[in-house]
Amino acid sequence: MTENRGGKGAGAVLGTATAATGLLAGVWFAYVCSVMPALARSDDKVYVEVMRNINDVIQNPLFFTPFFGAVILAAVAAWQHRAGRARVWTLAALVLAVVVFLVTSAANVPLNDALAAAHDPTAARDAFEGPWVAWNIVRFVLTTAGFACLLKALAVRNRV
Repeated sequence: MTENRGGKGAGAVLGTATAATGLLAGVWFAYVCSVMPALARSDDKVYVEVMRNINDVIQNPLFFTPFFGAVILAAVAAWQHRAGRARVWTLAALVLAVVVFLVTSAANVPLNDALAAAHDPTAARDAFEGPWVAWNIVRFVLTTAGFACLLKALAVRNRV
């Protein structure tokens, strides 16, 4: 028997939270395995210019929808499943989504802002690259773990 708390709407929210979280994990993964390694081959001026461009263009509804949606939808899913079998998994996913949001807000965004304001490309890159890459790996790992938790929540919720 499937978990009935919240009915089909709760399942739709959980599924959408899972999709948003998976999309976000994919964004961070793309940086880990391609964007940042490719930029690492560039000289300082090109590196800084391209990262500034990326940081400008990523601020759009297409990115913001899964970025904010992952947290909001995980919160709604955790609430909807608070008394069911998927409770632990949705709550874990919510905690991970909040931590990713906080890491992004407290680490990656300030680094992006500092890079945007910097005048010397070499000094800017030196201050930016290592910490930004490290924090992005943290985001990737945490978001992927959250995605796995939501997949487990779906499986547990739908178990017969």
